[in-house]
Amino acid sequence: MIWTSSHPTSPESSPAADVMTSQAVDQNIVDRLVEFGAALREAGLPVGTDDVLTFCASVAELSPSDSEDVYWCGRATLVNRRDHIPIYDEVFRRFFLHVPEGAERKHTKERKAPQGSTGTINVPDAEPGDRESEEPPMVLGLQASSLEIQRKKRFSVCSDAELASVRRMIASIRLEPPRRQTRRYTPDASGAQLDIRRLARSAMSLKESSPKLLRMDRKQKARPLVLLLDISGSMADHSRNLLQFAYSMRRAARKVEVFCFGTSLTRITPLLDRRNPDAAMRLASERVLDWDGGTRIGDSIDTFVKDWGRRGLSRGATVIICSDGLDRGSPATLAEAIEKLERLSHRIVWMNPLYDSSVGAPPTLAMSVVGPHIDEIASGKDLESLEAFAAMLPNIG
Repeated sequence: MIWTSSHPTSPESSPAADVMTSQAVDQNIVDRLVEFGAALREAGLPVGTDDVLTFCASVAELSPSDSEDVYWCGRATLVNRRDHIPIYDEVFRRFFLHVPEGAERKHTKERKAPQGSTGTINVPDAEPGDRESEEPPMVLGLQASSLEIQRKKRFSVCSDAELASVRRMIASIRLEPPRRQTRRYTPDASGAQLDIRRLARSAMSLKESSPKLLRMDRKQKARPLVLLLDISGSMADHSRNLLQFAYSMRRAARKVEVFCFGTSLTRITPLLDRRNPDAAMRLASERVLDWDGGTRIGDSIDTFVKDWGRRGLSRGATVIICSDGLDRGSPATLAEAIEKLERLSHRIVWMNPLYDSSVGAPPTLAMSVVGPHIDEIASGKDLESLEAFAAMLPNIG
């Protein structure tokens, strides 16, 4: 759902107006409104599913960042009896302002918005014209956990609520795999070659005195993708977010294989075919036995080459290795395994959360060993780097 506002946007509007245009943020607002309906139901109000849908639709026609719009939309759609209004007001203040139940109004007339909120909005005290005196407006900050996730904030310093929002944003990233040209041709108005067969058929039909030049070009086909995800203890702050990224990639293209490795290699591709991402993540965590353990990158890549790569899984594929390069295995084994993988695959991309574009790859022994054999290096430390990698992915190779 795209939220729109019927109010004109002023030059001095808060930055929340720009944030409201994000699809991920819009979905978070809808979730918040649905939770508010559930809170009213728990408080004893007869709020049905149709009422909540009407509430969300009415808020969509106004401005979700204006508390008066949200308040009166709820009053008009969720409250059916006058004696339910005090309950509605109490739940509204407790739900959005985190005001304890039964707290005195004089202690909550002026509240600071939570850190990272998207500005302040006014919460009405009563219907228009019912105020006995002008009171300082209460301040409501939209949830920081869902609206103010900074794309440059490292996964390792995000809270649990922020990481949950990050994973929802990762799921909305548009992913397109790299493509390769096939031997077959397809009609293409801007193609490099003339389509002689179609030209001959057009000329023999005698429908036109001078047939148009018809062109063609080679068909393009999605190149296979193979993801090797490091789920060792040193990658604990990033592995689950990268697994969500792999799930989104699997949903975007069918020719995607996903493996997890720590001290051993585990294929989890079939587990990511679930429609529910939470179920897929749970099944993957149950299948992988060495989660948050040690790291043997060389042994894991060697196992992949012997058991899967040589069977054709990596032939012509783009292999993406997500690891910080902190390895406890033998450097000689890693060097031999990455060299074999290089010969089998089309491109090798290393995604390292410790990589910094201004400094370069971290000075680890594993990164110095694989350096000559990888084609691209990227960072997966935050949401912005994953979005940049998704934009770069179609052009790799």
